[in-house]
Amino acid sequence: MKKAFVLSIVALLLTLAGCAGGSSATPTPTPTPTPPSAPAAGTDVTDEAPPLAGDALPAEVQAIADRGVLRVGVKVDVPQFGYLNPDTNEQEGMEADLARELARRIVGDESAVEFQAVTAKTRGPLLDNEEVDMVIATFTITEERKLSYNFTQPYFVDGIGFLVKRDLGALTIADLDGKTVAVAQSATTKDALDEKAAELGITFQYSEYASYPEAKTALTSGRVDAFSVDKSILLGYVDDTTVILEETFKPQEYGIASKLDKTELAAYLDDFISEIKTDGTLDALVEKWAL
Repeated sequence: MKKAFVLSIVALLLTLAGCAGGSSATPTPTPTPTPPSAPAAGTDVTDEAPPLAGDALPAEVQAIADRGVLRVGVKVDVPQFGYLNPDTNEQEGMEADLARELARRIVGDESAVEFQAVTAKTRGPLLDNEEVDMVIATFTITEERKLSYNFTQPYFVDGIGFLVKRDLGALTIADLDGKTVAVAQSATTKDALDEKAAELGITFQYSEYASYPEAKTALTSGRVDAFSVDKSILLGYVDDTTVILEETFKPQEYGIASKLDKTELAAYLDDFISEIKTDGTLDALVEKWAL
């Protein structure tokens, strides 16, 4: 009896050992990660896609992006700033390039600009009637004009000068005492000349013209003795018979103008000028156009 009991215990132990050996768990293999696909040939993986034109734009600027074209008032008779080249029918100058850069940033295409010719007399009404989104046209910033339009900070600073015929013999502003001076209609030049004349104790007579070419023609024909406007504008009208007097006065700050109630657009444009001053774009344009 005792022997049978021992044998039963041994048999049970052998059975348990066999079961333990048969139930050994096989470790679950760790899956091998799939390597990422190689980039297509010619792909620069370090470059990030540029933001799309119109992304996160203020509503007034987004409206321009949605339209697909930027409408800008520019001069067409001011070489180096805004000039319509008669040979190519292309708009040239620093201000035309500013408009193209804005179109690139807003619309995504620097060629998406509709240029509208303006003069000192027509640029304000075109803004008021919303025929243009902005004016970039040697528009001098004044406190009085700020009551009617929004202006950015200046992108260029000039001064008023005089273009005279060489045979007049004038060397200084004082030499023009009593002379007739051609000025542009609706420009600030006439008021500045009156201030300067009072300061020097002299007088000027005036003849106003709708465009700079008309003023230059009047000088060439002898109908006026001098043509006065910002010196950088006069540079485009110098020829072998004329000279610009050395004296410069009354600094003229040019800003981009927009309609007074377009406050979002005005803020965007001012930020634009800040950016191109910081990143060197503005300096490059000034150098390109020898200003």
